[in-house]
Amino acid sequence: MSRRDDRRRRIEDSYEEFRSAVAAVLGAVTREHRELAEERARDMFEVVLRGEGVDRALDDPLLANALRNPLFGDRVLTALRDREQAFAEWSRSGAKRVADLVDEVAPGSASRPPEEWLGTPGTADGSEGVPELWRIGTGLVDSAPTLQPFPVAVPLLDQAHLHVSSTYDSRAQAESLVEGLLLRVLSHFQPGLVHVHVWDVNQLTGSLPGLYPLTRAGLLTVHDPARLHELLDELSDHIRRVHTSVLVEGHTSVRAVSEQTRRSEPWRVAVLFGNRQALKEEHQQQLQRVARNGLAAGVQLFLVDLPITVNSPVETVVLRPDGTATCTMTGRTTTVRLDEPLPRTEVPRACAAIAEKREERRSRFGTFADLLPARAHVWTDSSAAGVAAPVGFADGEPVHVHLGDTSPHALVGGPSGSGKTNFLYTMLGSLAARYSPDELELYLLDFKEGVSFAQFAPGRKDPTWLPHARLVGVNINTDREFGVALLRFLSEEMRRRADAAKRHEVTKLEELREEDPGGRWPRIVAVIDEFQYLFGERDHVTAQATQLLEDVARRGRSQGIHLVLSSQDVAGIEGFWGKSAIFEQFTLRIALPKARRVLAEPANDAAVELPRWHAVINHESGVRPGNLIARVPDATKRGTFDALQRTLWEMGPDDPPSLFDGSRVPGLEKQEDFQSLRPGDPSPAVLLGQVIDVAGSAARVRLARTPGRNVAVLGSEAADAAAVLGSAARSLSRQHEPGAARFDVVCLADDALPYATALRAELAECGHTADLVRGEGVRALLDAEAARLRGYGASAAEGPPPTPHYLVLYAVDAAQGLLEHKDATTRVSGVDSLRTVLKHGPENRTHVLGWWRGVQRLKNSLPPGVYDDIGAWIAFDVQGKELLSFGPEQVMAWSPRPRRGLFFDRFEHSRPQVVIPFDTGEDVP
Repeated sequence: MSRRDDRRRRIEDSYEEFRSAVAAVLGAVTREHRELAEERARDMFEVVLRGEGVDRALDDPLLANALRNPLFGDRVLTALRDREQAFAEWSRSGAKRVADLVDEVAPGSASRPPEEWLGTPGTADGSEGVPELWRIGTGLVDSAPTLQPFPVAVPLLDQAHLHVSSTYDSRAQAESLVEGLLLRVLSHFQPGLVHVHVWDVNQLTGSLPGLYPLTRAGLLTVHDPARLHELLDELSDHIRRVHTSVLVEGHTSVRAVSEQTRRSEPWRVAVLFGNRQALKEEHQQQLQRVARNGLAAGVQLFLVDLPITVNSPVETVVLRPDGTATCTMTGRTTTVRLDEPLPRTEVPRACAAIAEKREERRSRFGTFADLLPARAHVWTDSSAAGVAAPVGFADGEPVHVHLGDTSPHALVGGPSGSGKTNFLYTMLGSLAARYSPDELELYLLDFKEGVSFAQFAPGRKDPTWLPHARLVGVNINTDREFGVALLRFLSEEMRRRADAAKRHEVTKLEELREEDPGGRWPRIVAVIDEFQYLFGERDHVTAQATQLLEDVARRGRSQGIHLVLSSQDVAGIEGFWGKSAIFEQFTLRIALPKARRVLAEPANDAAVELPRWHAVINHESGVRPGNLIARVPDATKRGTFDALQRTLWEMGPDDPPSLFDGSRVPGLEKQEDFQSLRPGDPSPAVLLGQVIDVAGSAARVRLARTPGRNVAVLGSEAADAAAVLGSAARSLSRQHEPGAARFDVVCLADDALPYATALRAELAECGHTADLVRGEGVRALLDAEAARLRGYGASAAEGPPPTPHYLVLYAVDAAQGLLEHKDATTRVSGVDSLRTVLKHGPENRTHVLGWWRGVQRLKNSLPPGVYDDIGAWIAFDVQGKELLSFGPEQVMAWSPRPRRGLFFDRFEHSRPQVVIPFDTGEDVP
């Protein structure tokens, strides 16, 4: 064999070997592929077999052939064995377990036989134990009809709509099914918590005639078959109202809102009977929207023979011609035998009993106690997302107010005698009973000489207080500055919370409380009664109030700060109504009888004909569709709010609210700033009176060793001036050890002598050097002090620090004539000596606390045109224009008021403050 032939043979052998190897691989792959395909076919067959069931598979020609295929034999045997095991287990206990489950989740009329509940109105209030399932009949497994039957129930309220499909022969059974379910629902809850609407495309009045007794109580409405759009519009409006007025604090459904308290919104069950033909396109779309959004708002649809596809949970019941049915709860393998129809004669009687009970509840007068939670639920609500409380009754059912992110502030209006104070008591009591002081704080102001809120602070007759109240202001009709002070406090608190929110990288109070669970972040509700007095004049107070109110109203919602403004007549408030940014924030409107401009006039005049003890509650900025008319119970008579307050007071912390009473004179001894004074401060402070602010702090002037640290009191009334000088001297006395300060009390007016004498005696009793100087002695005192000051400058650096010396001068101007005379030798007058003391005294620890009975008289004591030696002053019965030489332009707006002074310290203030003189406790005639 040639070399070439040998090479050819080897090549052919190699190719043959390669072909054999490839053939072997392909054969193996083919066998594996065939085995996988057979395994896949067996798996798919088992899935179909288990889904359809063995019995149904035998009836199906295609599946029957597959059952006889040896390839699927093992899977058939497995399915049969599993079926036998499942049925064996079901035969032993399955039906009983289903029955026990239905009994557990469907109590009372939801599952019990009709003879146990039909004709007895329900008592459930919807807060707890809402049945999850409602019985419709009995189920039998098709493949095992001898097994024990079990109860079949379907989900309804808040969980799923109901869709019933029937044939011509089974339509009567469909109507009986609907009627039975409606009676179960109506008989479970208190009458009024379920309203039924019926629409039938073919009949005006023929559907569900046994329910017609409900119409007289307003629990059943039959709609015109030609006006389906009106029913759908009504349901749509209801859903919108619920979402804007009830689901406002982060809740997703009415059911979620009702978990802690009685359900406030009734269910609305709309029963629509069709004829198996599709609705008009516009009706179909609107019905789909109602179905999609209705469950959260308590709207339940019963659709009978009405083709519809909705993106919402739907339980479907399909009736056969023989009256049996299938449903999605049990699947196609179970036949449902519907319960027997309710007795024809008993249905109208049961509905009449429900209607009668409903009328009884509607006609009853709910009391203040009926608005309060059970004792076990007092102070159990959380204010993280907002606060809500019932304030009255509509048709016997509670009507709530909500304050939160979507309804941040409330406007309450009603003329005198309309029940405005009673409404505020009702609202505050209902809130206070539900939220603890750690969840809710109240700030309460009452203008126009009002004392309604004095109840909430401890008094002589009633030592209790409302634990939630942090500030109570009464009799403040002339102290508009106190309203500004409250708004300023709220604005500062709002900024404090906003800063905390930024640190925790959140935007609103609810989130802040989650991020800072250890912090104390209660909701704040500030109530200002007769708030229009804040805007009563065209002055800087109105300007400040408007600016602050806009700030709080616009930004307070996110920080949990809410305003409730109340007024008899809000028609003439230019500063308020001209600010739409303020007005639009008050989405909650409460209109009492004959109230004007609270609701959206003129379209909404519901308050015009409102009877006494009623109110319009509107969470939609006053537009008519948002009206809810509530009867407000009496919360002011003995045994109502006062009893609640005592109960809460016994539960609450020992921390009474601050009380600002414009008719009372604050006491110096009780002032915290006065009690905190101690010796040792090189720059002691004099306290002149109480500033009109939330903290009730004292107006103080620090007597540092700098020029101008003297204090002048201006006015003609000895009592006012004596109160200021007495407070100043007594506060200085507490800041010096006995004998460490010298006081000279100079009295130059007889009407001030009792005050000066009492002050000198008290200073001496405290161990201080205190002399009472009268008449011509003032000239010698001033000349001596002026001479000492002139000679002190040269030796000040060498000697010890001077002893503090305070000249308390009553009616300095009375000595003007005496002081004007010049010394024959030195040619220095007493006025010159006084000016020297005022000019150089403060640097050498000598300070003048003087009373001048007029502005011009003070000017006469000072060098012409030079007023810097009086660094601080307080003026009483002096017109603002007279003070322009001593203060900023804001003093022009000042008009004298009884027991009120205008205070300005040019070293500390940019604008003057209104001050109330202290009661120093002096026993003078």
